[in-house]
Amino acid sequence: MPLMITEFFCSSITTGRYEITVLLSYRFSGKAKGFRVKAAILVFFLVTTGYSPGWGAVGCDLNDPDRDVARLFPESTGYKTVYVSVAQKGGESLLLRIEKILGDKFHGIYETIDVPYTIYEIFAGKKKIGYIHGVNQKGQFGGIQVFLALDPEGRIKAFYIQKMTSQYAGKLRDAKFGRQFIGLTLMDLDLYDVVTGKASGKVSAIKNPVPEAEPDFRAALRATKKNLILMDEFVYSSHPASSNPGRIQK
Repeated sequence: MPLMITEFFCSSITTGRYEITVLLSYRFSGKAKGFRVKAAILVFFLVTTGYSPGWGAVGCDLNDPDRDVARLFPESTGYKTVYVSVAQKGGESLLLRIEKILGDKFHGIYETIDVPYTIYEIFAGKKKIGYIHGVNQKGQFGGIQVFLALDPEGRIKAFYIQKMTSQYAGKLRDAKFGRQFIGLTLMDLDLYDVVTGKASGKVSAIKNPVPEAEPDFRAALRATKKNLILMDEFVYSSHPASSNPGRIQK
């Protein structure tokens, strides 16, 4: 019986603003040694022939909106779901403004100009009492989904990591860590440098519960700042997020 070996490899291809990272696992004997090269060629072909923009539009939705809205806004009676993108709201000029405020360029599949952002407008009766919005962020070992519950003035009511690929995910998803973000605004996160990781003001008081997970800790802070910037542009500016948000869902 021939020896079978399981191997993993990661192939990354960048074209323009798009970055495709493919992780493949396979088993091989002597007959299948060319699989690695063939797979890489296939990925390159898909990217360069027009598939990367489609792959680039990676949105971020609540896994269970009814449950999560009730948990994050116990006083709520319903919500509306609004979809918006940077391309729709202002295109390249808006993207450049967002990047300037963020202090970093958008890059990778989570930050393309056509990403569909999902905004949950929360109601108590007919009164709008807040929003829930999530963003995808590249972490050390995979994607991180960071959701913020915001009041009508843009203050954080709750910080929630829905997904994180890391052996330390439990510590960063713990409610104790999330409570450190309550009350913060974009003005506070503006004092955080997403490139160097340096912070001042209230953000400097946020403690990393797992020093070994520093890259994911910084990714969570970058996602929070990005989330607040997008919400400021989509919602808290003078322009409504959508002219037709739909009916309130119970």
